[in-house]
Amino acid sequence: MAKLGKRAKAAREAFAGKENISVEEAVALVKNNAKTKFDETVEIAMNLGVDPRHADQMVRGVVSLPNGTGKTVRVAVFARGAKAEEAQAAGADIVGAEDLMETVQSGKIDFDRCIATPDMMPIVGRLGKVLGPRNLMPNPKVGTVTMDVKEAVEAAKGGQVQFKAEKNGVVHAGIGKVSFDEAKLTENLKAFVDAVSKAKPAGAKGSYMKKISLSSSMGPGVSVSVDSATGNEA
Repeated sequence: MAKLGKRAKAAREAFAGKENISVEEAVALVKNNAKTKFDETVEIAMNLGVDPRHADQMVRGVVSLPNGTGKTVRVAVFARGAKAEEAQAAGADIVGAEDLMETVQSGKIDFDRCIATPDMMPIVGRLGKVLGPRNLMPNPKVGTVTMDVKEAVEAAKGGQVQFKAEKNGVVHAGIGKVSFDEAKLTENLKAFVDAVSKAKPAGAKGSYMKKISLSSSMGPGVSVSVDSATGNEA
């Protein structure tokens, strides 16, 4: 077994015996034990009682975090003409049509969010095998297939987070940076959990939110009380 470094060992000791704690305690614990030289992302992972292989149990959605993510998001937009100009004016990093499709097909994906106008979907559809596994495929359900490219670009740049349940029913996302103050991280976490709660699919059976964990990019995770995160504490 690999020997733990001093930082990792100290973090493990700080987290020992702490589980199912309140949101505020978890945020403080994760924030205070992120000791790397860079500004780590605070990450949430939620285990849901769903099987996304069934269409009526898929969980996906989008949420605008009240305090942003602290991350610079590079946005690509598939559009032509006036809509391409609108996207550029809104701050899109990459705008194109067939030329952008060829760039993506070549394996160069230098963006974090992909938006398309509806008329571009026949082109974008050819990129499903490339963009799909990276959760970058534009989708009208999360507002990334739209004629209002200005709003979509500004939302993506302003702290909007997309989420989608993986095959094991896990949803995860970054909800801020360790440099954020505790109140802002707590607010972002609760906003994210609320959005996932509202996205509960019709086919979900039994307990929906089974477990919530919080961690920093390089740190251990701690389980958070579901009741604390959802505001259902007695």
